[in-house]
Amino acid sequence: MRICFINPNSTASMTEKIAAAAREAARPGTEIVALTSSSGPASIQGEADGIAAVPGVLALVSVHDREMDAFVIACFDDTGLAEARALTDRPVHGIGEAAFVKAMEGGRRFSVVTTLAVSIPVIVGNIEAYGFADACARVRASEIAVLALEEEGGAAQEIVAAEIARAIAEDRPDAIVLGCAGMANLAAAYSVRFGLPVIDGVASAVRLLEARG
Repeated sequence: MRICFINPNSTASMTEKIAAAAREAARPGTEIVALTSSSGPASIQGEADGIAAVPGVLALVSVHDREMDAFVIACFDDTGLAEARALTDRPVHGIGEAAFVKAMEGGRRFSVVTTLAVSIPVIVGNIEAYGFADACARVRASEIAVLALEEEGGAAQEIVAAEIARAIAEDRPDAIVLGCAGMANLAAAYSVRFGLPVIDGVASAVRLLEARG
């Protein structure tokens, strides 16, 4: 299986992080291709950025359609997901969608920890549209900018961790969903640190597609 991850923003370091997380999760024989949208905004923070990113996503799906077995929209907002599905007969998933499905396994309830509060309405809207609202305790913002997650040695990891701790104390979820592709490298360490499943949408998307063949 050849899975194409499309980063709707134009930050190549995030694409590299996404690719690494996807390859770590993939079975032998699954090939991961990761593409960056050259026409997308540098980061996607809220509805306006998402709208601006859609044409770049669709262009990449169109160009690479015959080369791939499946596509993944590697933005937690699932940017352009419906439009991409209308463009190809290949399976297309978003990392937000995949993370929610994984988080709900076994009847678990989850809280989402994302970046800025401006992203919350889009994520809540997606959860409701997918029919997952009953499983979601809360969508929370750590108030860390997306691109701060790309800074080596910065405070972003601990700021996100602090919000996870608040979510666990206040929401009492069974799992935490990381609400940004730029957090893809943090899930395993947070799971150990907090003693409950911390779900990353990149790995979740790989496993979802592999399970469906």
